[in-house]
Amino acid sequence: MRRPTKAIEADYLVVGAGAMGMAFTDTLITESEARVVIVDRAHQPGGHWTTAYPFVRLHQPSAYYGVNSRALGNNTIDAVGWNEGLNELAPVGEICAYFDAVMQQQFLPSGRVAYFPMSEYLGDGRFQTLGGALYAVTVKRRIVDATYLRALVPSMRPVPYPVAPGVDCIAPNDLPKFTRRDRYVIVGAGKTGMDVCLWLLRNGVSPAQLTWIMPRDAWLIDRATLQPGPTFIKQFRDSYGVTLEAIGNATSVDDLFDRLEAAGTLLRLDPGVRPTMYRCATVSEPEFDQLRRIDDIVRMGHVQRIDPTEIVLDEGSVNSVPSALYIDCTADGAPQRPAKSVFDADHITLQAVRGCQQVFSAALTAHVELAYHDDAVKNELCVPIPHPDSDVDWLRLTRSDLQSFARWLSDAELTDWLSTARLNLLAELLPPLSHKPRVRERVVSMFQKKLHTAADQLEKLLSDYGRDDADQH
Repeated sequence: MRRPTKAIEADYLVVGAGAMGMAFTDTLITESEARVVIVDRAHQPGGHWTTAYPFVRLHQPSAYYGVNSRALGNNTIDAVGWNEGLNELAPVGEICAYFDAVMQQQFLPSGRVAYFPMSEYLGDGRFQTLGGALYAVTVKRRIVDATYLRALVPSMRPVPYPVAPGVDCIAPNDLPKFTRRDRYVIVGAGKTGMDVCLWLLRNGVSPAQLTWIMPRDAWLIDRATLQPGPTFIKQFRDSYGVTLEAIGNATSVDDLFDRLEAAGTLLRLDPGVRPTMYRCATVSEPEFDQLRRIDDIVRMGHVQRIDPTEIVLDEGSVNSVPSALYIDCTADGAPQRPAKSVFDADHITLQAVRGCQQVFSAALTAHVELAYHDDAVKNELCVPIPHPDSDVDWLRLTRSDLQSFARWLSDAELTDWLSTARLNLLAELLPPLSHKPRVRERVVSMFQKKLHTAADQLEKLLSDYGRDDADQH
């Protein structure tokens, strides 16, 4: 017997209770009287964090993560470990508990949020719960897709290459369950691969026992340059200024990366290998030093298959042993989805509108949705910035960030919001908001000029790089 469809109403239907969906909803209900329905496949809010490996932590300071209205962590400085001296990095358990508390202690008690976990969104405002109940939501304002940048972690899919019978190839989630092995093979050079290497080293595994399959070397960010609070404000501003200076003085893309590396803005593990990847990964100095202890790094492309005594890659093969434990770290935690309009008729598609700052982007998008009326203006303020992948994407991402920042500063109301937004990584860079309009306008104008000059220089470097690349082919 077919069940009747239950009809409910809301101003917004948010599909996905991951970090972006939660940050968007938080700003909606904090800054308006909107009623929201949240539909999510998982059993609790938090998105990919609910299935992440147990030893994962944030790569960015806790102070910049979560939702705008509620701090994550205690804004403390780590006193021990390889992040010592820097702002705390929340572990996965704390992050999941945090999002659950936001839901249970803020969203639901407001009386304006209805939450449906373990439910499948069917499209057109319809969804089905685990128990089989069908719902149709009459949406007065917009349907919000908070799944467009859905992160994929290794535990969410099978290993993407053939593995011979009897060979242990696992997701990082299962790593703590295995007893000691003589050889560990880490497959993948992104954030997950680095996390696994560091976890093994932290637990006493010798670097000589590690083989690291690294299809591409990556440019890494020194986490010390992205620290919040008054203790780090000078270092933060100096680092930003040095980056703008490097951009202004660069004569080519390669020269720019040389300058950024010399300034300590970007790091690479092997000074003899030019990185071709950039995925916004951060490391502390001690973590960087630990990763550099690993000598057996295989740079022969991606894994094609794993046999008992051999790893076959794009560009050849290397010997292995049947007892080796392989840890697959190849899932794409930051998918390269094409940019699309954030505001489109009765839909909103959440995307990063600042490079690699997804939760801030979601909160800003919600504020713009509430504070402005014209979708053309909203889309001008919320220009999507696709996740980076290649080294040259650093230039594209930074150019877009500079352009957006300058655009936001043209709006006094938005500048005020940015100066108080907890999630805003660049709040410390905002010019002092003088009560004298002329003083404020002059300071903002000078800062905007610097941003535009740097963005124009990046545009030129990219254009020259494109011509050089075309000439070589």
